[in-house]
Amino acid sequence: MIRFSPARRTVLQWLGAGAASSILPAMAQWPDKPIRIIVTFPPGGSSDVLARLMAEQLARRLGQSVVIDNRPGGGGTIGGALVASAAADGYTFMLSNTTPIALGPFTLEKQPYDPIAAFTHVAYLGAAPLVIMASKPSGIKTYGDFESMARKDGAINFGSGGPGSIGHIHGELLKKLTGINMVHVPYRGGAPMTTDLIANTIPLGIDVITSYVQFFKSGQLVPLAITGKQRSPLMPEVPTIVELGQPRLVLENFFGLSAPAKLPPDIVTRVHAACNEVLVLPELQKKLTELGIVAKPETSAMFNDFVKDQVAVLAPTVKGAGIRL
Repeated sequence: MIRFSPARRTVLQWLGAGAASSILPAMAQWPDKPIRIIVTFPPGGSSDVLARLMAEQLARRLGQSVVIDNRPGGGGTIGGALVASAAADGYTFMLSNTTPIALGPFTLEKQPYDPIAAFTHVAYLGAAPLVIMASKPSGIKTYGDFESMARKDGAINFGSGGPGSIGHIHGELLKKLTGINMVHVPYRGGAPMTTDLIANTIPLGIDVITSYVQFFKSGQLVPLAITGKQRSPLMPEVPTIVELGQPRLVLENFFGLSAPAKLPPDIVTRVHAACNEVLVLPELQKKLTELGIVAKPETSAMFNDFVKDQVAVLAPTVKGAGIRL
């Protein structure tokens, strides 16, 4: 047993206290600089819309500005890899969703990160179904019309928000399960795809419902099917893919806030609490409902379990379909 003199013990205690005091104030002062939320898709898409709504409200509660950094590409894995390799200091988060977590990593030859181990999944925000939609000038008015036209013409082009996006994955699964020859037309986000859909440059698009409700209401685009198990309250007249005889095509896009692995528990607790406060705000609930997102505050533990379930279910599906970027 090593024994120290009283004077030596005093010095060691002082040094220990000094080291602790140098760490604790830094943690107590968090955040003392802007916080960044990485969005894995371009501006204008569903993740971007939600991230900006959350950033405004989180800034008020955390007492620091929250900036959005769009890093699209690679089926969400470019932004995902950036967050996975960032310092776990509470200044880098990701607006996580189904694509960079449960789809994109499994479309690459070499998986860029472990979507479970590489992140601290802080707060579940909600989910939205996808919508299969048509250009109005295409003449497609129903899901049946789409299938008939595709089989008659031998093929049909469909757009998505990018290679490896949830819309792309769903289109490939639809193609595999129905035998319809569909040719993928990738875009850099939902906004440019919308432009081409309205102009009838492409007849069909698949994406999260969030950014398209306004175009359905204006009559510029035609919703054909919802990919959730239940009809959307925004468009109760539009059938689900289950009603149309394709239960294996059910797919919804979840949204959450994730950070690099080993984020300090006190920061997790504070950010999680702030997110849950924001999600129950009547004005935010109204905006999310209008966008087709069903908000649902949950514990961080529940969110982590949910991510594990999503990966367990969707990763084999993607691999089995042979989808590669």
